[in-house]
Amino acid sequence: IVMYIGQVSKDILKWPRPLSPPVVKLEMRADAEYGMPSTHAMAATAISFSFLIATANQYKYPYELGLAAALVFSTLVCLSRLYTGMHTVLDVIGGALISAVLLALLYPAWDTIDHLLLTSPFCPLLSVVVPLVLCYNYPKLDYYSPTRGDTTTILGAGAGATVGFWLNNQYAAPAYTSESFQPGFPLITSKIVVVVLARFLVGIFVVLLTRWLTKSVVLGVLGYRYKFPVGDLEARRRLEVEVPYKFVTYSSVGFSATVIVPLLHELLGLL
Repeated sequence: IVMYIGQVSKDILKWPRPLSPPVVKLEMRADAEYGMPSTHAMAATAISFSFLIATANQYKYPYELGLAAALVFSTLVCLSRLYTGMHTVLDVIGGALISAVLLALLYPAWDTIDHLLLTSPFCPLLSVVVPLVLCYNYPKLDYYSPTRGDTTTILGAGAGATVGFWLNNQYAAPAYTSESFQPGFPLITSKIVVVVLARFLVGIFVVLLTRWLTKSVVLGVLGYRYKFPVGDLEARRRLEVEVPYKFVTYSSVGFSATVIVPLLHELLGLL
């Protein structure tokens, strides 16, 4: 929600990024995008404070320490956007404030939303159809920028993960039960380090393999359908190609991370 609102706002407001000179731009990939609001500031604020709110009553740690960590993380990300010359101070403040407002508005409904996403029989359909429709109806661009593609990537990954969580809740026992490994500072041993590293490597390998296979297949099918070579970058930027290619690829990644990887961990005895 945060990233979709942020990316769409950029292409509606069309506020330019800082002028160079006098600003020295250290990051060029996103330079074609508009500036207001900073989606990095939005994401950093949303992720850090959502994590703080969601874990405050679940794990034993000093709340002040968690709050300080959230503030430091979000502040450093915001400052990095100024340092790299990608945003003005107003862009960054605007992004952080938008996320704060969204958190305040949605927090009372978190449990209800979570319950519906895990139990509703309509969840898989809506989790795919709604973000896909939003991506196809993304604001028309005056010139190509990565915003639509990045937004589709994020919404696709979220859709795949949501379907995965729903499927796990409906048909599978939780992969990580209360008896599974629970990280904690006093428990750090060589065995735990090996298990954690093995989980990480298995997960990364499966996710990257899923991404490569799905991307190859989807681009091959779309290339055949619309008559363009897979390496044609301009063709891949067209709406009818970019949206399905990125949505299917990253929804597969999200699904793989939430269903396939935990099952593989269980099969390999890495719980």
